[in-house]
Amino acid sequence: MAKKIKKIQDYDALYDVLRYYVDSMLKLSYRTIRYVGYEKIPQDGAVIYAPNHTNALMDALVILAMDRKAKVFVARADIFKNPTLARIFRFLKIMPIMRMRDGLDEVRKNNETIEKSVDVLRDKVPFCIFPEGQHQAKYSSLPLSKGIFRIAFQAQDLMPDMPLYIVPVGIRYGSFFRFRSTVRVQIGDPINVKDFLDAHSENTPQEQMNLMKDVLAERMQSSIFHIPNDEDYDATYDICAAVVRHRVEKLKSENPGKHMKKMDAYFEANNMTVKQVSQLKEQNPEKAQQLLSLGREASQIRKANNISLSSVSIKYPFWSRVLRALILILKLPYNIPVSILTLPIKLICGFLFTKLKDYAFRNSIRYLVNLVMWPILMVIYSIIAFVFLKWTWALLVILLLLPAPIVAHETYRLIRIIISDTKLLRNKELQDKYNQIRDIILEE
Repeated sequence: MAKKIKKIQDYDALYDVLRYYVDSMLKLSYRTIRYVGYEKIPQDGAVIYAPNHTNALMDALVILAMDRKAKVFVARADIFKNPTLARIFRFLKIMPIMRMRDGLDEVRKNNETIEKSVDVLRDKVPFCIFPEGQHQAKYSSLPLSKGIFRIAFQAQDLMPDMPLYIVPVGIRYGSFFRFRSTVRVQIGDPINVKDFLDAHSENTPQEQMNLMKDVLAERMQSSIFHIPNDEDYDATYDICAAVVRHRVEKLKSENPGKHMKKMDAYFEANNMTVKQVSQLKEQNPEKAQQLLSLGREASQIRKANNISLSSVSIKYPFWSRVLRALILILKLPYNIPVSILTLPIKLICGFLFTKLKDYAFRNSIRYLVNLVMWPILMVIYSIIAFVFLKWTWALLVILLLLPAPIVAHETYRLIRIIISDTKLLRNKELQDKYNQIRDIILEE
């Protein structure tokens, strides 16, 4: 009897066990992870997730951790050239896909990937493809590639009796480059592929693809904090930060009976500001130019002085700074030793960062280094503790060390924020720019 070939979507006990560790480490990598609209995910058929792509590996991990279901992903084909890495990626349920930049001859090889993707969907295993085709560390979007639609159309053709949905997903990070930031994931309205094709049956397949591309792009954009990727991007971003707290307070006062989560309120407030800037460009170009000039100047001054946008969006930076400084001082007897003991992780990350051209990979590197290095360091420190201390003290030391990477990073983060807040308080020119921005935006 011929041995059954194991498919990429088949159950793997080791993979299933490791998922608990991988998902747990992801949750520790962010202060908050919030999933919104999970109930929109269809349960009666096959699902293709279509997330925006802004933060390299972390995007896939955030989608994976949405629930306990195994999911199959695709990634650019060039990273599969090493046979060992290719086996690892297959174990991780990742398939290669060619991109147009690889050349037309290479793209034609995608037929095998499409066939395997269809097979995954027929088994009702969620499939995930980033339709933008590449990542961009911006609160914006890129044109969608055709791969996701080719897979969807072929899959629907081969399984006419099974509903197939493309589910837009918007991932919004508090920071693309800072570890222990926040992430908000919003599930958009699904596209029923069969219903869509039936509704546009008079169109050619190419026209159907273009129409669906427009619909998906619009639904993805509505699921994220979206700033148009033009020359006003940086200015608009700083304008949003300048007024977000004031706008959140106004939203809450106008909706006293509506309980809004902080991340949801910020999401709504920022998109309101982007919309307001866009309307101002159309209705009052002169005033819009004044506002955007202030935003550009504020952005340049802030970046030149290495001031974080989180300092800008805090309503009372002085008292915030005082409170944070007090917390830091009180925790120093614990924070200093754990920061020293986690230095190997920080040094390895620092070395690997020097090899990176794309900053968007930084959090992915931090995550992977912590994933691998901290268990190794814990074993080493546990052996040392039991050798030199009584077992009761050794056990206490081990328990205190378990959260060390998180504590250490929170210490660095707190110091960085205190410094940033202090710089903003001392920079009267920058404060004046933000006050002028608020006067213009909030009077509208």
